[in-house]
Amino acid sequence: MSRAAIKKSSRIWLTRHNKDPFVQKSKQEGYRSRAAYKLLEIQRKHNIIRSGMTVIDLGAAPGSWSQIVSSIIVHNTSQLVAVDILPIEPIKNVDIIQGDFTDPEICNQIDGLVKGKADLILSDLAPNLSGLWGVDMPKVIYLSELVLDLAKKLLKQQGSLLIKLFNGEGFEKYLVLLRQYFAKVIICKPQSSRRESREIYILAKSYKGHYE
Repeated sequence: MSRAAIKKSSRIWLTRHNKDPFVQKSKQEGYRSRAAYKLLEIQRKHNIIRSGMTVIDLGAAPGSWSQIVSSIIVHNTSQLVAVDILPIEPIKNVDIIQGDFTDPEICNQIDGLVKGKADLILSDLAPNLSGLWGVDMPKVIYLSELVLDLAKKLLKQQGSLLIKLFNGEGFEKYLVLLRQYFAKVIICKPQSSRRESREIYILAKSYKGHYE
């Protein structure tokens, strides 16, 4: 793609983004991104976030999901750890870690902060996408497998995992993998997810535990 075509594509995306009703709504309601409404819709339907929980938010930047979680779990026993390779502006009652969750040092920091096991792990992570799904999907699935590996280490029995995935090759196999470890696996497509987007959220509930 030429430089001129890239600039034109960027202008079109920016115009559409600024006109997006969920972008406008997020600015009015004080959320850091439109992604807040995806989690809010899933929360209304499935009540996955509750007072007193310990929660890990992966791919948290710029912080809209952590804003929502922190407003719900408020309790002296609650804990929220937000993790991203990008910086996140401070959020009250949220422990923020800047780094790659697959780095053993960062993983140890997360483990130390949750003081035991997590009730819920959220992942809105995605690799850099090219739009060539034969290239992108293996990256998506690999990243999702790494999130599951972390969940197996840090989730309490009966805990839950909410993870972003994309529809494509490997999607069904990943669902089969999740069902090995969770009693219930639910596919969610929030209304605030753009219609043309391949993104899908998977809610895996009631972690069975992992034994080597």
